[in-house]
Amino acid sequence: MAVPRAPAATKGRPTMGSSDGPTGDRAAPGGVLEVPVIDISGWENGTEAARTALATAVDRAARTVGFLQIRGHGIPQEAAGAFADALDAFFALPMEEKKRLRAPSPDINRGYTPPRTEKLSLSLGVPAAAEDLFEAFNVGSEASSFPGLDLPEAHYPANIWPSLPGFRQAVEEWCRRAGGLARRMTGIFAHALGLPEGYFAPFTDHSLDVLRMNHYPLPDRELAVDRGRMGMGAHTDYGIVTVLWADRVPGLQILDGDGRWHDVLPEPGCLLVNLGDLLARWTNDRWRSTMHRVLPPTDEQGRVVRRRSAAYFHDGNWDAEISALPGCVPPGTAPRHPPTTVGRHLTGKLAGSRAGRRNDNSPREAARLRAARSD
Repeated sequence: MAVPRAPAATKGRPTMGSSDGPTGDRAAPGGVLEVPVIDISGWENGTEAARTALATAVDRAARTVGFLQIRGHGIPQEAAGAFADALDAFFALPMEEKKRLRAPSPDINRGYTPPRTEKLSLSLGVPAAAEDLFEAFNVGSEASSFPGLDLPEAHYPANIWPSLPGFRQAVEEWCRRAGGLARRMTGIFAHALGLPEGYFAPFTDHSLDVLRMNHYPLPDRELAVDRGRMGMGAHTDYGIVTVLWADRVPGLQILDGDGRWHDVLPEPGCLLVNLGDLLARWTNDRWRSTMHRVLPPTDEQGRVVRRRSAAYFHDGNWDAEISALPGCVPPGTAPRHPPTTVGRHLTGKLAGSRAGRRNDNSPREAARLRAARSD
């Protein structure tokens, strides 16, 4: 699925490496980590052998990298084009008009976020030197979408929509498409874990899903930016699975098991999919919630270039309890994480990134970030 009018990447496409590093991460020359490309087009109607092979490939990627590139997702170019146009139209609005669409409190994960108002690393409990450079607009699951369940507005707040022609229609269509892919992936995940294909459905039938549209704008005056600043600070995603649409512009990096950062560029026609904290907890860390960040997007001369992305977070029911699957806990050992609920976990994470209250409930991830190499 090509992205219309996306700026050309200034680095090469990911080179597919052939050897595993000491921790199982597959690194190619040039510092680009291989993110496996997996075609899921044959999942629904494939033979049992084909479905098992696909699930095995997903399991291997989930164990080693935690990111996948999904081909054969079935999302048409028309939906992607309309969504990209809607995103561009919103972020082109005057700043004062966008600021009128801010949520009344940072605890409400909806509406507009101006540049330099969040620090994603605080979701891990690690202070950053400066605020992140991106701006964003969030929509998500509303309590009114699940009549009869009496869901808490604090977790399912109403959306805030701009008065842009066609914007809501295009964004809601993208949510439907990306949400469908996320749910298809949970069926594949269940198969890969030796579970019934519908295992995760009771945990996600009123899922806290959020679409975050991100924009890394060109600065008003400066033509170059310190790459030590963060376009988006280091973090792991909070929920079950993320479906990421992004321009093929350098900036996104993921952290390997040896504490090294690697560039990632999406392959043409693919959507990036990565695993979140809750799936890692479910699998007792058999699968990775991979730490990632976005450097200020620049070309080879260090000049800032524009970059867009949109992350669809499929996070699960606010009241679902997450504890390690028995098949993922070795006999005679205790689970690596205590049980939690989706709502409790997300509240701590969002209080860090959005409200600036350091989250001290992720000590392992915080230690990984502090130990990451700066070269």
